[in-house]
Amino acid sequence: MTAIDYGPLNALIGKWQGDKGTDIAPEPDGTENNPYYETIVFSAIGDVCNAESQTLAVLHYRQIVRRHSDDKVFHDETGYWHWDAERQLVMQSLTIPRGTSLIAGGNYQDQTDAQGRVAIHVEAAEDNPDWTISQAPFMRDNARTYAFSHDLFVDAEHLSYQQSIHLDIYGKTFEHSDKNSLQRC
Repeated sequence: MTAIDYGPLNALIGKWQGDKGTDIAPEPDGTENNPYYETIVFSAIGDVCNAESQTLAVLHYRQIVRRHSDDKVFHDETGYWHWDAERQLVMQSLTIPRGTSLIAGGNYQDQTDAQGRVAIHVEAAEDNPDWTISQAPFMRDNARTYAFSHDLFVDAEHLSYQQSIHLDIYGKTFEHSDKNSLQRC
């Protein structure tokens, strides 16, 4: 049996918790800042073969985010991270229960940041034919997501990320951002 090559995703496998999150979200009359805590679980599910010519190593993940102010879940996300070793490609596919899904991607070339952490970048846009966004009609008409980017930095014990979602909402464009630092559990 051959070991599965998860490439840069290997460091993500496991359970992570962080309580220093910052969510900057749009409101009809301005901006809302939500401090939050969260748990993300990345589970190795093996490899998949597409059309007998592409092999992907795949992680499933679930992210649950709660506000510090009231302990209520305000974001529940599930999806997959994919590694295509032959093409040196990282992909993230996700769905949120508001009626929005996307597939984001980015090339990976043994990238590390200044602290020696694995650095992963993916992005998607509604007009990108390769990495696109799909949304229900209500979301398209009232809170349209037109761009997404996600940066992760991970080492053996720490995971941090920053995520940006560009929206048309409440008659204006807005950059909705999230960032947090998590520890391995």
